[in-house]
Amino acid sequence: METGTGTVGEIEKGVVVFLGIGSDDEEKDCRYMADKIAGLRIFEDEAGKMNLSLEDVGGEVLCISQFTLFGDARKGRRPSFVGAAGAEKGAALYERVCRLLEEKGLRVARGVFQEHMRVLVDNDGPVTILLDSEKLF
Repeated sequence: METGTGTVGEIEKGVVVFLGIGSDDEEKDCRYMADKIAGLRIFEDEAGKMNLSLEDVGGEVLCISQFTLFGDARKGRRPSFVGAAGAEKGAALYERVCRLLEEKGLRVARGVFQEHMRVLVDNDGPVTILLDSEKLF
């Protein structure tokens, strides 16, 4: 991941997390997301079955704050971002999720909050998962 000043975060084996913080999110949502991200069994075991978690494989996390995940484009042609947390709250809860993941022993590389970033992802496999602490999907 790059900003105008160069590379700010990168990982080897692990997951890229585009993390959207909602205006109603709080500590319990941070804990839910960190637990789910760290424990989700999406890596292959010796039999080729998705059965291992980040914690199991010693994987890393590239966590990027992404308020645009709250873009509501159901009406009109311009998305509304009213569901996204404000900058102060968003930054605090983004950092909280990262710290919780680190407390689980995971290495976490971070993006730069509220910066334009160029994100390069080499997706090795067909796995893209949506997670929602409100469990709407």
